[in-house]
Amino acid sequence: MKQFFGASQRGDLKEAVRGLSTPQLIMLISNRENFQSHVKELEALYPGVPSIGCIGMGYDNRINEKGVSVIAFSNGIRAAANVLEEVSVMPVKYIERLEQDVRNTNASQSDTICIDFCSGNDACVLTTIYTVLKHRNISLIGGTGDAGMVSANGKVYQDAVAYALVKNQNGRVKAYKENIYHPMKDYRFIASRTDKAKYILGALNGQPAKKVYQSILHVSEQEILTRTFQNPFGKINGDDTCIISIKEVNGDALTCFRQVNDSDVLVLLELGDYKAIVKNTIQTIKKDFPKISAVFSVNCLFRYKLFTQNHYMEQYLSDMAALGSHAGFVGYGEHYNNRFVNQSMTCVAFE
Repeated sequence: MKQFFGASQRGDLKEAVRGLSTPQLIMLISNRENFQSHVKELEALYPGVPSIGCIGMGYDNRINEKGVSVIAFSNGIRAAANVLEEVSVMPVKYIERLEQDVRNTNASQSDTICIDFCSGNDACVLTTIYTVLKHRNISLIGGTGDAGMVSANGKVYQDAVAYALVKNQNGRVKAYKENIYHPMKDYRFIASRTDKAKYILGALNGQPAKKVYQSILHVSEQEILTRTFQNPFGKINGDDTCIISIKEVNGDALTCFRQVNDSDVLVLLELGDYKAIVKNTIQTIKKDFPKISAVFSVNCLFRYKLFTQNHYMEQYLSDMAALGSHAGFVGYGEHYNNRFVNQSMTCVAFE
């Protein structure tokens, strides 16, 4: 298969798709102002081609912050694109669409990936989608777009998740998740006084969450929102740790970017040697796939900000380009199988 990446910094869709012919799946990453018109224009340019889209920033070997980016697959894939609606209420109501698409693409564990763009309520959405994917052990990667809108097959949706099933007819696929953080000392907490609907973390080991965070790291209230780049929380999930970013201070509580429940076991994380971790990820993918057709990735907005502040973003994209054709988008939360994580990178490699 082949991966196409095109971009226009000024938001000209025709410029972004220049050179794109006979695509079998298209992913649109647009800006808020032009998203809806770009969705219609893309469908007019490539009628009937499966497509999904969201609002965000796209990249290959450089970041496209405000324009429009197009990522497309061709030459040896089979794809289906669709949407589950009412994700804040009852996404399972539309699950038959995914079940039918899995059957139609003859999706299987070794050669099929599900890519999703979500408008919100991610944890519930992933649980719903995975009720179908788990029966065939199909992996999923994806992320949350901006402004509560996504698109599928030329139509814009709110309160929805757009997904694409991609079957590689010429080889394997494999999903990866990269974590650049590790536990800080022996700090472990039991969460309490949480509000699941508002993602509020009220207390840690019975003490106000804000006070605990400040006392450990010796930071002011104003510094908490930037310190989360270096020291987010982590939720123990079996042998894995899901990263939880701090969104804002709420009195003595902390509002997070993902749900925390009463009695969840949390740890405090600290930033590791992210350059070495990235190189290790690249080597792992190369070892798994001596011949790579493409890599599609989703990077968290907070990773983008961290890398940019440390003057590493351009180098990061250059390092990832060593894999060959690498492209992706910056999201507001990352998806990996049935897990909703923060401050991470997820990707899929195609043989």
